[in-house]
Amino acid sequence: MASLADSFLADLDELSDNEAYPEEDNAEAAGMDEDGDDDMPDLESLNYDDLDSVSKLQKTQRYSDIMQKVEGALDKDTYLSNQGFILEEDPELKFPELESLVHHPIDYARVVKKIANEVDITLVDLEGLLPSAVIMVVSVTASTTSGKPLSQENLVKTIEACDRALNLDAAKKKVLDFVEGRMGYIAPNLSAIVGSAVAAKLMGIAGGLGALTKMPACNVQLLGAKKKNLAGFSSATSQFRVGYLEQAEVFQSTPPALRTRACRVIAAKATLAARIDSTRGDPTGKAGRNLLEEIRKKIEKWQEPPPAKLPKPLPVPDSEPKKKRGGRRLRKMKERYAVTDMMKLANRMQFGIPE
Repeated sequence: MASLADSFLADLDELSDNEAYPEEDNAEAAGMDEDGDDDMPDLESLNYDDLDSVSKLQKTQRYSDIMQKVEGALDKDTYLSNQGFILEEDPELKFPELESLVHHPIDYARVVKKIANEVDITLVDLEGLLPSAVIMVVSVTASTTSGKPLSQENLVKTIEACDRALNLDAAKKKVLDFVEGRMGYIAPNLSAIVGSAVAAKLMGIAGGLGALTKMPACNVQLLGAKKKNLAGFSSATSQFRVGYLEQAEVFQSTPPALRTRACRVIAAKATLAARIDSTRGDPTGKAGRNLLEEIRKKIEKWQEPPPAKLPKPLPVPDSEPKKKRGGRRLRKMKERYAVTDMMKLANRMQFGIPE
């Protein structure tokens, strides 16, 4: 099973890189054939009327073979999780403002499929797809949208593109679940620090264990980070510049005020653990557990109260005055605050003479 898992890790980077993020035009889940066609056509030259010319990954034999092997392995001894993250698409401009309101690609595909050609967005139940605050903003924006209903032909293509994106999302979840079940053998030290689920996602988005070891800790901290839409609400409690590491148990157990510092430490130790795993330096995972203990001790140290301020003892009576440091700055200060002769005369009082 080790060789099968290693082969999936090697393929994970290509599967992730070949999926395109839909920002402006039609559904695009890019895929490469086994012969390695690296030359992609310009976006303007693509034929968006034919989805097969844009979304090629699901039609490749390599994709079918990999998914059959993954599904077969999952049926034997692994379980499915709900975590995952991929891309989606939808073409035309019925609701052009929606792209700036829903940033996550998969959420965008689900919302587009749910809205379809409905003119009154208030009649569409988006509960469970988006947070309540975002639903409110989407409903208000939809009432003043500049978009127009799609034709039946374009609507069918849009729904099909969303379905393909969601199917790719489900396929990536299966691959990540498969790798997660084998993380105890593939990366035991990394799994000891961040957990097997987070370790599988880090390796998946980085392109394998070897690629993860070549990344600096500051980049590992950002793996999986996505743009957050706060819908006009306060950003005081939101975590920025944090990716999949925020799902680690040691991060969640850290007080919110210290999580930014803790995330940097976790990313640094996770990078060291990944490099140990890449060389098979400690298959038992003991080095990872030691690094995790160091992280916990650091966080506990940060939470300790500062040392009590000791009272300063009084000087010994009748002792000689201490020599105070002089210098140009001290002389200038004395000159500024010195009492001049004119001030002495103004404040002088003579006895026996009424003033």
